[in-house]
Amino acid sequence: MTTLTLGKALNEGLRKAMENDPKVLMMGEDVGKLGGVFRITDGLQKDFGEERVIDTPLAESGIVGTAIGLALRGYRPVCEIQFDGFVFPAADQIITQLAKMRMRSLGALSLPVVIRIPCGGGIGAVEHHSESPEAYFTHTAGLRVVACSNPVDAYAMIQQSIASPDPVIFFEPKRRYWEKAEVDVESADSDWAPLHRARVVRPGEHVTVLAYGPSVKTCLEAAAAAAEEGRSLEVIDLRSLNPLDIGTVVDSVNRTGRCVVVHEAPVFNGFGAELAARITEKCFYRLESPVLRVGGFSTPYPPSRIEDHYLPDLDRILDAVDRTFAW
Repeated sequence: MTTLTLGKALNEGLRKAMENDPKVLMMGEDVGKLGGVFRITDGLQKDFGEERVIDTPLAESGIVGTAIGLALRGYRPVCEIQFDGFVFPAADQIITQLAKMRMRSLGALSLPVVIRIPCGGGIGAVEHHSESPEAYFTHTAGLRVVACSNPVDAYAMIQQSIASPDPVIFFEPKRRYWEKAEVDVESADSDWAPLHRARVVRPGEHVTVLAYGPSVKTCLEAAAAAAEEGRSLEVIDLRSLNPLDIGTVVDSVNRTGRCVVVHEAPVFNGFGAELAARITEKCFYRLESPVLRVGGFSTPYPPSRIEDHYLPDLDRILDAVDRTFAW
């Protein structure tokens, strides 16, 4: 076991994937000599060369378009989008080309491209650097969308994503990059949880709390606080947003009868809306109260001085839990 930050776990996972498959390439702005803004690709160009770790121009559409061409030639490109809000210039390539190629070719072609996106707030950055764009991509058929929340999952999930025959949008919680955990870097892929399986990270009896990415830790903190008041929260890290492990969610909600969904993206039309609808359909006769959502407000991401008021925190999660008992 090795103590790694989430960022370093991603670095080790990328390194292992490159060692195992010479067709794996890294692409992005400053990913080579600098090692990326968050140093996730630090040292990879030095060890694997400029032909496999490629510093690209500042052109997200060009990065993804080039990756599509490389994937068609048998490579497995891993693209880094420097910040979440920078992904939108590449939206046409991702939605119109990357997500559609398998269907368009009747299954003859696959595009094993991973697009890494540091996501969410909490680092005091300016606009376009603290977005949560997951709903755009979960709405797009043909894309797999996953979000790691801790170093153990980061190490495994990035390798599983690279091995996937389908394109994967890989969200990384940037404010969790420096948090540490023990990681077994010698573990085999057979020891890892399936990429698209949710994980119950804290068992509970009274309320199911669903989260992913940066919100998982906040929900665990809320569960610890709720326990002091005699309420037992079951926290589920969804890990995969598309496909969604709805079975694990339904099993939990059928037991607890209450559910709170937490994410940093605005509540309106956020991914939590899909979760609330699916849970209501499948658990209607077992629910003791409506599914409640906690998230950002329907405004552009605010200046850093007030982002703490925008992001879901322990108090807002506990307030939602209290409201589930009001029916």
